[in-house]
Parts: sequence; C-alpha cells; structure tokens
Amino acid sequence: MRKLSIAFLLFAAALLSAACGGQKAAPPAKVETKKMTIGLLRLTSSAPLFIGMDKGFFKEQGIELTAKWFDAAQPIAVATASNQVDVGATGITASLFNMIGSGQKLTIVADKGREEKGYPSSTLVVVKKLHDQGVTTLEQLKGKKIGITQKGSTFQYMIGRMLEAKGMSANDVEIVPLGQLGSILSSLRSGQIDAAILNEPNPTKAEKAGYAKSILPVANVIDYQTSGIFYSPNLNKDEELAVRFMKAYIKCCNYYYDAVLARKDGKPAPGANYDEVIKIIANYTNMPVEDIKIGIPYIDRNGRLLASDIDTQIKWYSKHKLLEKPVEAKEAVNTTFFDKALAK
Repeated sequence: MRKLSIAFLLFAAALLSAACGGQKAAPPAKVETKKMTIGLLRLTSSAPLFIGMDKGFFKEQGIELTAKWFDAAQPIAVATASNQVDVGATGITASLFNMIGSGQKLTIVADKGREEKGYPSSTLVVVKKLHDQGVTTLEQLKGKKIGITQKGSTFQYMIGRMLEAKGMSANDVEIVPLGQLGSILSSLRSGQIDAAILNEPNPTKAEKAGYAKSILPVANVIDYQTSGIFYSPNLNKDEELAVRFMKAYIKCCNYYYDAVLARKDGKPAPGANYDEVIKIIANYTNMPVEDIKIGIPYIDRNGRLLASDIDTQIKWYSKHKLLEKPVEAKEAVNTTFFDKALAK
C-alpha cells in the first residue's frame, strides 16, 4: 500500500511538472499572411514605416507590406480613398477633409508627424535683407509677401494659425501660392517673397547659404498634427488586419522614438539604435545623413494621434471657406484600431 502511494505521488508530480513548464508550451497559432500596400512619400516623417519595413516588424504580424511611392500628398489620399492602397501616410490638408465631406470613407488612425515644442521641424524664415533691417518677429511682416505651396495646404494652415495667434490675419500680409517647395526656396533666394515657413533641414540650409534667417518655430505658437496614417474603406472593414497593422506600427514608433527622440533632463539623449535609424532613413529618402540629423520629426512614442487638433483644423478650414461641405471630426478620425492594438 505504501509503495502504491509513493508511485501515485510520483505520477502526480510528473503531471504537475508537465503542466507548469516541464514541457514546452504550444507555439502561438500562426496568423494568415496577408498582402498590404501603403502609399507614402520619401520624407523623414515616414521614418517609423521605413524602420518597420527594414526590420521586419510588419512581417512579425503576418503582413507582407509593399510600398507605393508618390510625389505629392493629395494623390496618396485619393489612392487610399479608392482602395488602390490599403494605407496612406501623408499630410493632413483641406483636400483630405473635402474628400471625407464628399462621402469618401477613409479615416485618420494614427500620428505620422506633428509640431511639438522643443523639436526642430517647421519654422518661419525671412529673407536675410529684411532680417538685417531688424525684422525678427511675425508682427513685423505686416504688408509683406509670404510664400506657400497652395491654398488649403499645411503651409497655409500654419501661417494662418500663427497670424491669428498674434492678433493678425491673412489680410495683414500677402499670401503667395507658388505650387512647390522648390519654388518657395528659389523665390526666397531671389527676394521675390519676403518670408515662408520651411521644414527642416531647409531652414538650416537656407541660413548656411546666406539668403534667409529663421525667426519663429511653428511649434512655439501652435500645436499641430501635420500628417497622419490613413486607412482605406476596405481596411476599415477588416478589424483583425487593421489591428495587426497598428500593432506593428506602434512597435515602429517605439523603436524610432527611443532611438532618436528620447530626452534626458530636457536634452536630446540618442538611444543605442540612433546611428542605425539615421542610416535606415537615409537609405529610404536618399538624403544625406547630416541633413536628416538636423530635422528629426516628432512623432508620439506610440504613434497616438493628437485627435483634438483634427477638430481644430476642420473648424479653421471651414471658417476660411476652404471646405466644400460640412465635416465633423468623428467622420475623419477612427482611433479604435489604435486603442485595441495598444491594449494588446
């Protein structure tokens, strides 16, 4: 009887050992690999996406991601709204809100770049001649020519909001649409315009070239969600895949932030992967490493959208009659997939 009891105890202990780790746990079920396409520009603000594609973070979620490269923001929004790409990554403009107002079912789901105080990004510059004459504030540009790319652009929004924050309006200056960033730079150099908002590294390069001076960072005046990650109508219907993509994107943003944006005691504190991330960005943008280091765009560590600013943007564009139909922020924003991905 005693031998039987001992045998029973040994058998029970073996079962308990197996249950508590005596054998390997069953591997997690493999997710079905799905193909996805993303429309984006070769800009530094796409850095988290570059990291994810380079390091296989999307593959970890069973996503075979193919990049479709564009030369401008608006075609990306159009391609996303028409399901030509599953995900769009670009600037948030009046045109985007007009598409949503017309019934297009694309939504902004995550951060892809914002103006954040303390981080070099967009800044107001004036031609050096004016600066030498003592023009060092936005208020002193009254009556002067300020270049933008086009009406309804992020550039028009930034200068409009900044003027209003200083008790002025667009009527106090002459807004000059020039079509492309290259035209703005050449017009500054030739003195055809007096000022413009430029994204780094352009302000620093303009100063070094001796034809313009930076006077006011945009983030010192307004909070601004400049660009975002958009989901197509089809992807909005596929919650499982939408969450999988967002889980990978959150990991991308974590990696990016910890490598190049982290701070200690209020000062930049490059992470262990700083050089690696800079090299990845350089490879995808074809930009010199030193230019990239000048203007590292701010992105929330988890990629969380500054959703409250979307409402601010819609109201501003509507006030200035740049929206064709009324739009509400809840039509343009859907952070459900982000919240579910972050919770997991």
